[in-house]
Amino acid sequence: MIEPKTFYRKLDILQNKIGIEKQGKDYLFLIAKELESTLGEELKLLNGCIYEKVDDEFVLISAPPQMENSIKKRLDCKNPDIQAVLKNHTYIFEKPVFVNGEGDGEPDEYKTNAAFVVNNPLNTWIFSFELMGGWVREEVNLCLNAVRTALNFRLASESVKGEFEQAVQIQQSLLPEPAPEFYGYQIASKSWQADLVGGDLYDYYDFEDVAFGFCIGDASGHGLSAALMVRDVITGLRMGLEKQMKMIHTLKKLNSVIYRSVYSTKFISLFYAEMENNGNLFYANAGHPAPTLFIGDETFKLEPTGMIIGAFPQIDITRSFINVPIGGILVLYTDGILERKNIESKMFGYEGVYDVVRNNIDKDANTIMMAIYDAANAFGNYKKWEDDATVVIIKREK
Repeated sequence: MIEPKTFYRKLDILQNKIGIEKQGKDYLFLIAKELESTLGEELKLLNGCIYEKVDDEFVLISAPPQMENSIKKRLDCKNPDIQAVLKNHTYIFEKPVFVNGEGDGEPDEYKTNAAFVVNNPLNTWIFSFELMGGWVREEVNLCLNAVRTALNFRLASESVKGEFEQAVQIQQSLLPEPAPEFYGYQIASKSWQADLVGGDLYDYYDFEDVAFGFCIGDASGHGLSAALMVRDVITGLRMGLEKQMKMIHTLKKLNSVIYRSVYSTKFISLFYAEMENNGNLFYANAGHPAPTLFIGDETFKLEPTGMIIGAFPQIDITRSFINVPIGGILVLYTDGILERKNIESKMFGYEGVYDVVRNNIDKDANTIMMAIYDAANAFGNYKKWEDDATVVIIKREK
């Protein structure tokens, strides 16, 4: 028997190693060796081998040199011994089962194999070890189960992390930073996510017959499901507009696609507009917080002209119009800005935005954008943002 304090201390060291060891092609092999070097002597455990699932077999991918000629190279998934490991997750056999030959003679309780299974969303591995005379079942089971649990957690965490990193890269590639340049206009835009990936979006479109088009949107919720919605909406709008579809037809078609999606996030507010060279702005607002046009001391809110995208199989939405004169400033935002709360649970709101813009009316678009974000951030006492926050500023110069 191992002295309990020594056993748990070494097991803790081993689990920490599993958590911090850099993953790579040799990661599993290194953990198997670490298990042997840390607790192998106490557990009477040695000669660790690793099998990887390939189609309907487990194929040997790692074995000590002295085992290469005696260890089985392939094992059928339907093999009863393999089924026992897969069913029980950790298993101690009555006789050696991973070596060539039939195990002649009477079963020896004190010389056999132990194995456990680990997996990530893409693959499954079996670790096998030889147990020499003097091993204790309870100690071996406890150790192998602890290692198996730690490995499964690490592999799953790395897989999820990888998916999130890909989602971040996809989203960053979709949001246009820096903002494009269009003659006669200053444009600034930025999105701040509450999580690694967010549900806010904005985009710009270059047309031949108008100055440019643009949009801003906010998918319900945030995180990965909202980010997938952002990807589909941006892609859908770009495809529809490239085909020279009309504004309303494009939005109705997009609504139909989103409504049929299987994501938990199934609706999005969206403001889409097309700016002509003379400042005429044609827009459709599908349930998005009303952008505001600042003309001198006056403000004009561009209220919704239809319902949110994706909540119903069909939507009624219309196009509206306003002129942006030289010097006019169009300010767009998402709920994350407007609903930012202070310690008294009061929202930053439209008035918070209006105060910032009026105090910076003569500044450039980027300065106004950052001033809005900074003011909302300070209003919320610089605490973590509870929702994604996006600001778009379009200032007409000519």
